Amino acid sequence: MALLAMAGATTAGAQARASGGGMRRDRLIGDSVVVDMLAPLSLDLGPAPYARTLTAEEAQAFRSSGVTVMHNAAGVGGPDAQTRVLGYLAGWNGFIAAHADLFLLARRVGDFDRAKATGRIAVIMGVQNADHFRSPKDVAQFHQLGQRCAQLTYNSQNLLGAGATERVDGGLSDFGAAVIEQMNAVGMLVDVSHCGDRTTLDAIEASKGPIAITHTNCRALVPGHPRLKTDEAIRKAAAKGGVIGISGVRNFVRGEEPTSVEHIVDHIDHVVRIAGIDHVGLGSDSDLNGYDRMAPDQLAKLKAGYASSYGFRQRLDTDGYDHPRRLFDLTDALIRRGYTDAQIRAVLGGNFRRLLGEVWK
Repeated sequence: MALLAMAGATTAGAQARASGGGMRRDRLIGDSVVVDMLAPLSLDLGPAPYARTLTAEEAQAFRSSGVTVMHNAAGVGGPDAQTRVLGYLAGWNGFIAAHADLFLLARRVGDFDRAKATGRIAVIMGVQNADHFRSPKDVAQFHQLGQRCAQLTYNSQNLLGAGATERVDGGLSDFGAAVIEQMNAVGMLVDVSHCGDRTTLDAIEASKGPIAITHTNCRALVPGHPRLKTDEAIRKAAAKGGVIGISGVRNFVRGEEPTSVEHIVDHIDHVVRIAGIDHVGLGSDSDLNGYDRMAPDQLAKLKAGYASSYGFRQRLDTDGYDHPRRLFDLTDALIRRGYTDAQIRAVLGGNFRRLLGEVWK
């Protein structure tokens, strides 16, 4: 499939939503450094989605998205993880360099401002796993290669701890604690989005500084979902200065229909109530067009890679959050919900910017 499946992809309904009014919304997005802490540049499951050139239409979709910073990360694990992550970083770094008029690699928070000032998007390189760290010393090597964020686990058990869908969560291992220590030392963000409950709490406690839950939602609103975080985890992450990024994946947003942007804001409201406005941000967990426009065979392959407890329904994208300008719709919803300008700027990116400024030494 095309990198963003852009050709003919934007529906008339999405275009109408995107082109609607909203001077306050447009001003807020225009003035903000908007950070999406899980926004893969592509959901293409092919061997090298970075080995191509964007079309003019695809490039315009990025430019008009309102996003200043995208965290590009994929789940890479297994015995050959180190080799695969090296190829992943090299490929995407090459893609960013080949599209230097549109993207720049984010190595420090100052790059966010540079991207905003030049009309580009800063790309944070991350990995949704830590299998490629064969020893704690590897953290520094991958930091030098541009990696700035690492999840400790994906959905299953690895040497660091347990993933969210493991049957038993034994918590953070000694090796996991040693890796966190090195991540703290070099300035790489610790991410526990896919960790099991005990591993999540152990990691928050083990880290000397704040951690992130870059893309999750609140289990209190979707009871029983293993990939979502408990109020205890959200509070403890926030108490250490962490930020929780709210996802737009449909089965994370609501356990029943309908499922709309308003229900995404319900999760933002919940984090604000239990942890405060300074600890919530955005982590869409999809590329600009979402999952439902993937080629059917790729979408089926993607779903097959997850446990049944994920609870996938017919659609994966939330209504109104399935097009390149989705953050405009979300900002409209925050305005309707009564958030102030300062609060909306914090959610759109201010909170993650503060966190990354503290972690990226």
